[in-house]
Amino acid sequence: MRLRHIEVIQALLQTGHLGTAAEWLQLPVAEVEGILRDAEGQLGFMLFSSVRGRLQATREARELQAEIAHVYDALEPVQRLANSLKQYLAPPLRIICTPPLAQQLLPQSIATLRRRLPEAPCSLLAQPTRDIVRSLLLRESDLGLSLHDPDRADIDCQVIAQGKLQLLAPHGWLQPKQKYISLQDLAGQTMVGLEGHDPLSPALENKLHGLRPAPVIQTRVQTHQMMRSMVEAGEGLAIVDPFTALGAKSTGLDVCPLSPAVPISLYALTLKNGEPSPAVQTLLTIITEQAAAMLAN
Repeated sequence: MRLRHIEVIQALLQTGHLGTAAEWLQLPVAEVEGILRDAEGQLGFMLFSSVRGRLQATREARELQAEIAHVYDALEPVQRLANSLKQYLAPPLRIICTPPLAQQLLPQSIATLRRRLPEAPCSLLAQPTRDIVRSLLLRESDLGLSLHDPDRADIDCQVIAQGKLQLLAPHGWLQPKQKYISLQDLAGQTMVGLEGHDPLSPALENKLHGLRPAPVIQTRVQTHQMMRSMVEAGEGLAIVDPFTALGAKSTGLDVCPLSPAVPISLYALTLKNGEPSPAVQTLLTIITEQAAAMLAN
């Protein structure tokens, strides 16, 4: 018997139906039937008989069943090796981004990539910008995405989308259909601040501290997502990036841009003089399209 014979016999033993076995093997029914007849012709005895619309294994087929199972067990290491070789030939697309992008933008973009390149493996990490730069320099990642320009000579930094910082407030805090909020309207308000190094924070906080009375910042957190959670918990107002604001709006928080507007850019980071793979280029196109659509709303 050939391996194809064994494959068909195993499928029929498992399913008991010619059509189901054909679907399992992704072959036409006529081809599966032909392989079965060829196997029976070589063996010199019947393997299945039709009983009330189902294929019932003969005594001879049942005796062969255990040995056929042994053949399948022996093929398993071969299949695993083939899969590993395939992964070696198509290494994972390694993406690293700041946390706000990992929550909103990247999941949709990777889902779109999966529809275009079904077999392209991906890995996604969320890290601050300084760790994104480090990962790119160590060649641990292929593409970085950040809301900050690291201003490094060894990193290519490309603006792929632009938006505005947004105010988050508890539901009902803003007036109905309010399209923006003046910084002066935040004077004396309780707000959530950012802890640690954030390139946007110094300029923004200088503006806030210049208000009279200055906003009251009693709680500081590490990320914009945590700021959103604090607003949801009733800890005050927060100013966040537009991607975090999109997620907050869907949960019922009030959202609107500042006036005058505070622009923010989305940057694609790659290693200088590196040649992005076709998968990276495809994903970058998708991210650019998705970001533009999200920020337009």
